Amino acid sequence: MSDVLLRPFRWDDVPAITAIYRHYVEETAITFDTEAPGEEAIAEKYAGLKRLGHPLIVAERAGRCIGYAYASFYRPRAAYRFTCEDSIYLDPAERGRGVGKMLLTELLEQSRAFGFKQMLAVITADTAGSIAIHEKFGFRRVGYYEAVGLKFDRWHDIVHLQLAL
Repeated sequence: MSDVLLRPFRWDDVPAITAIYRHYVEETAITFDTEAPGEEAIAEKYAGLKRLGHPLIVAERAGRCIGYAYASFYRPRAAYRFTCEDSIYLDPAERGRGVGKMLLTELLEQSRAFGFKQMLAVITADTAGSIAIHEKFGFRRVGYYEAVGLKFDRWHDIVHLQLAL
């Protein structure tokens, strides 16, 4: 994995991030978005993350964005300000190569440095790989919600995992 560089988000990453996310919206139930946001919406979201100073990491190989991760407030109310939710997305061709592990390692480090005290992962229940990597990092299952998202004409369950930072 020495050919993968983890670095801060840049504005020229927006097209690649948009394309990666589009795949997951259109082809999977990993996200419950049903319409892929365009570059303008992604740029607006990331501007907000940058403004807040939240961790926002890009994985790059040979000058190309192959994945990204960020942590942001779990919920907007002030009492939740020390609790974050993580998000990690990879170019589908990069899955299973250790890039997600690299991103999660760095995301945990930056989230601690930011001052978050708890990290939550909200994962579609049939996404075994994502659940497994979180559990390898010490996340524990703290909740299970049945049939909360309807996508592709099927109800999906979600798992909540938590790690004290």
